[in-house]
Amino acid sequence: MSRYTSATETDRQEMLAAIGVESIDDLFADVPEGVRLGRPLDLPKGKPEQEVYGRLRDLAAKNVSAEDEISFLGAGMYDHYVPALIDSILSRSEFLTPYTPYQPEISQGGLQVMFEYQTAISELTGLPISNASVYEGPSAVAAAGWLAHTHTKKTTFLVSESLHPHSVETLRTTSAGWGTTIEMLPVENGLTQLGEVGDDVAAIFIGQPNFHGAIEDVASLSAKKGKALLIVQADPLTLGVLRAPGEDDVDICVGEGQTLGNRLDFGGPSFGFFAAKQDYIRRMPGRIAGETTDVDGRRGFVLTLQTREQHIRREKATHNICTAQALNALAGMIYLSWLGREGLVELGELLVSRTHYARKTLAALDGVELWHDQPVVREFALKLSKDVHEVLEFCSERGVNAGYPLEDNGLLVAITEQRSKADIDRLAEVLKEALA
Repeated sequence: MSRYTSATETDRQEMLAAIGVESIDDLFADVPEGVRLGRPLDLPKGKPEQEVYGRLRDLAAKNVSAEDEISFLGAGMYDHYVPALIDSILSRSEFLTPYTPYQPEISQGGLQVMFEYQTAISELTGLPISNASVYEGPSAVAAAGWLAHTHTKKTTFLVSESLHPHSVETLRTTSAGWGTTIEMLPVENGLTQLGEVGDDVAAIFIGQPNFHGAIEDVASLSAKKGKALLIVQADPLTLGVLRAPGEDDVDICVGEGQTLGNRLDFGGPSFGFFAAKQDYIRRMPGRIAGETTDVDGRRGFVLTLQTREQHIRREKATHNICTAQALNALAGMIYLSWLGREGLVELGELLVSRTHYARKTLAALDGVELWHDQPVVREFALKLSKDVHEVLEFCSERGVNAGYPLEDNGLLVAITEQRSKADIDRLAEVLKEALA
C-alpha cells in the first residue's frame, strides 16, 4: 500500500460537492482578508527525485556541525558526549512514541519510565514533585509563570536580566494575555539584585547559573522573596556540584534537559523538566506518573492526579500541552543512570576545572577582560576589545567556534567534557590572533 496517494482534481471536486461548497477558498471564508496570503506560495516547480536529492545534499554540505570544528558554543545547547547506550535503548519498539499512555494495562513500561524519570529529577533538584517533562526549557519557564499567576492571583513578575533571553521572550509572549506585568531586575557584577518585593509580585525568575555563567546567591534571593514564588531555571548538569535548589527554599525549578543525553541534532529536539514543592502539585503542567498496586497486589504504574481534559479547557487548563517529550526525557533518565551519583559529581568537577583553566587563560590575553568575577561552573562571559562578530568569523575560518556573541562585544564561552586542554589552548591561540 502506498504511504502517500495524492488527491486528483476530480477527487477534490467530489469532496467539495459532498460538503456543499464550490471551492477550497470557500472553506476559509471566515478568515479575514488581512491575514490571507493572496498569492500562491513562492515555491519552485517540481523536479525529479535525483535533482531534489542533489539539491538537499548541497544544502546539507553548507552546515558545520560540532564534530567539524572545535566548538565552544553554548548559551543553552551544549556539545556533550552521548553514550551509545542511549540510542540502543531509545530504539526499542516500546519507546518509539512520546505520546501519553492512557491505557495503563498495556503501558506499564512507558509509565515506569515516566515514574523513574520523575524520581531522578526530584532527587536532582531537591524538590518533592516532578512531572513527566514538558517540551523544552523556555516553555517550562512560561508554564511556571502561569502556575505562579493562578496560585497567587497576583500580576507582577520580577525577572532577572541574566535569565536566558529565550526564556524571557517566551514568558513575555505567553503571559501577554494573563494581565501580568514583567519588571526586569538589574544585574551587578554578574549577580541579580533584588530589592523589596511588593505584595503584587507573583514570582521571581532567575537562572542558576545565569545566562552569563555566574552562580547566583539563591539562598540570599530566597530570603527576600516574601510571599512571591521563587522560580529557578537551572542547568541540570551543574547540580552535581551546586546545592540543589530545593535546599534554598526554591518553589519551582525548571530547565532545559538537552544536556542530559540529548545530542545537538538539528538544534533539538530536547525536553524541559519541571519540579516543585508539594503545595503546587494540583497546578503542575504536563503529566505525572504514580505508583500503585493492582488487584493482585503487584506493583504497577498509572497516570495520577490529572486527566487529559484538565489540559484542554482553555483558560482553566494548567498547561496547553497534552503530549510529553517522553522519548527525550527517557534519554535524560538513561543518561543520569549511566552517570550515577558519583559520576554526576565527577563530571561537574571536571567542568569546573577545565572552565577555570579556560577562563584564566583567555582573560590573560590582551583585549580580553572578564564580564564579571563571580564563580562559574562551565560557562563564562568575556568582553572583547574588537567587534565580536568579526572575531567569531576570524576564529571560524580557522576551525574554531569561539562561542556565543553578546551585546557590547561580549562573548559567552561554554566548556564541556568534549573540550580538552589542547582545545582550550587552540581557542586562546586563534582568539589572540583575532584581537591582535
